[in-house]
Amino acid sequence: MTGAHPTARAAADVDILVAGGGPAGLATALHASRAGFTVAVAEPRTAPVDKACGEGLMPGGVAALHGLGVHPPGMPFAGIRYVAGARHAEARFRADPGLGVRRTDLHDALHDAVVKAGIAVLPAKVTGIDQDPDGVTAHGPDLRARWLVAADGLHSPLRRALGLDAPAPGPPRYGLRRHYAVAPASEFVEVHWGARAEAYVTPVGPGLVGVALLTGERAPYDSQLAGFPELAARLAGAEAVTPVRGAGPLHRRATHRRKGRVLLAGDAAGYIDAITGEGVALALAGAELLVACLADGRPDAYERRWQGLTRRYRVLTGALLRARRTPAAARLIVPVARYVPGVFPAAVNAVAHRRGGFRG
Repeated sequence: MTGAHPTARAAADVDILVAGGGPAGLATALHASRAGFTVAVAEPRTAPVDKACGEGLMPGGVAALHGLGVHPPGMPFAGIRYVAGARHAEARFRADPGLGVRRTDLHDALHDAVVKAGIAVLPAKVTGIDQDPDGVTAHGPDLRARWLVAADGLHSPLRRALGLDAPAPGPPRYGLRRHYAVAPASEFVEVHWGARAEAYVTPVGPGLVGVALLTGERAPYDSQLAGFPELAARLAGAEAVTPVRGAGPLHRRATHRRKGRVLLAGDAAGYIDAITGEGVALALAGAELLVACLADGRPDAYERRWQGLTRRYRVLTGALLRARRTPAAARLIVPVARYVPGVFPAAVNAVAHRRGGFRG
């Protein structure tokens, strides 16, 4: 799939070709266009593209999108509430509220901004590439670019074809999501901690909530929701208005974020778990970082700067996953959040107000 181009090197059609039109790819395209690059996006799916996602946009994420001129509709929320049976712990945002946003609305808003910026969105999938010291030829859209950004998702075919896949340790985890026509029960995004799974309840409209389950079990949505009796009882009379959508296994690793003139972005660059809700946060922040490295003429700096950007996410997510896998430690997560002064609010606000924060 990759290697030296066998024929004479052609001039580039664009500076940057983005393979994949999810949030990471679209944000990369917007940042690239603003930095003065010519850019195109290759995405075979028609907008909007849906995905299993927590759908809670944190204050920093709202600011990041607004900075790109992107204003998705949604439902404000005041903070995060951890729940375990009758016990709960709350952390309010110190400044602006978050925003519950349907994944399809987020994608529509980003896609519209890309189109309005005059960026070409090509209805094609990058099926193969050849690269040389001067650029990349992408098969599928049949386009040549100086740089290619692989933003083709969690199970990135480009990452695998480039030989950048690495085995993911630990038992696999999965995400499942469905929407219910019911008024939000609180002004918070609720994270319910069960024996073997977490349930994220996000207000996305005056009469609509999204309920996402993160679990290590391969079992139907309804049977897993039953593991949260109080939440299941609350939803018992509500209409399920969307089908169950799933994603996973969630943990994906890359040996490096760059190979030659191809750079990995978003989930394709590596992903641990949605337990801390920073997936799209990192996609938005990583897109800006990647383009800054290219604009500075320092693609070699991308790996080091990506490691720095994601360090807190990797440490915090790893710690929570280790606690989740140990029953005695898992039972202490909500009590510690509730009774150790300042720790939970400080952690939530550190994530919430970082530019690009998003639960999903």
